[in-house]
Amino acid sequence: MKADTRFGVELALLALLALLWGSSYLFIKVALRDIPPFTLIAIRVTIAAIFLLVVMRWHGLSLPHGGADWRRLFIQSFFNSVGAWTVLAWGQQYISSGLASVLNSTSPLFVFLITFAVTRHEPVNGRKLVGALVGMTGVVLVIGPQVLSGIGLQAAGSVAALTGALLYAGAAIYGRNLNHLPATVTAAGTMICASLCLVPVAIVHDRPWTLVISPPSAAAAVTLAVLCTGVALLIYFRLVRTLGSMGVASQSYLRAGIGVVLGIIVLGESFGAMVAAGLACAIIGVALINMPVRERSGFTSAGR
Repeated sequence: MKADTRFGVELALLALLALLWGSSYLFIKVALRDIPPFTLIAIRVTIAAIFLLVVMRWHGLSLPHGGADWRRLFIQSFFNSVGAWTVLAWGQQYISSGLASVLNSTSPLFVFLITFAVTRHEPVNGRKLVGALVGMTGVVLVIGPQVLSGIGLQAAGSVAALTGALLYAGAAIYGRNLNHLPATVTAAGTMICASLCLVPVAIVHDRPWTLVISPPSAAAAVTLAVLCTGVALLIYFRLVRTLGSMGVASQSYLRAGIGVVLGIIVLGESFGAMVAAGLACAIIGVALINMPVRERSGFTSAGR
């Protein structure tokens, strides 16, 4: 019972992570009314860094002192935020958001392929492959097969979106190199590194002191930074340890489904049979990927 409860907690946190990152698109849309992309991302990571530093100090933790740890944190920040967010933003200039969502949700497939062909850092089996394929099918059904008609018409944007998914996969795999650090320290360190990279770019490119930001856009940016970035990263780095890289990457399937559900609730979009089937496939895919291996001692996480 204890093992089942523990696994249930991890799946609940995975769903919460998908909710936080799935809802980020709503906050981004509101914030972008007054804030340019580079400045918005810089605000996002900087406020998240401050929030995470406060949480870290509250828990009596401190940042690492060794240069090796900071090099790892910088690499992780590139995979998980700086590189992935920038390349996706560039790619979405040339492809539809639906197509970008489908392509970006392929990160669990990249994790599976990299794990199977290169790293072998966690068990890979037919069940996980089936889970990845079923989850991807769910994403396509949720977004709608019609968005795939754009594939090949804007090759550069499509490659950029896939590159973003590949970077997310790299983040999920590389994150295990930081398992010796508390999740709070890892999250704060990566956001500090991202801030050091993105703030200068925003200053030079956007001249943010000239902006006039409305209260709704400011509130959306702060919510995006604190909840969808700070809190989400605390959960993310915990799940990298407990569910493994492929398990935590599988939230991208749920994230796409949550985005559709939020569109239905907030924007009044319709909910058809194809969407229902897609959400079911996404949930089944996540379950197959994350189903724990049972040994005599009880619960064994997918990442162990």
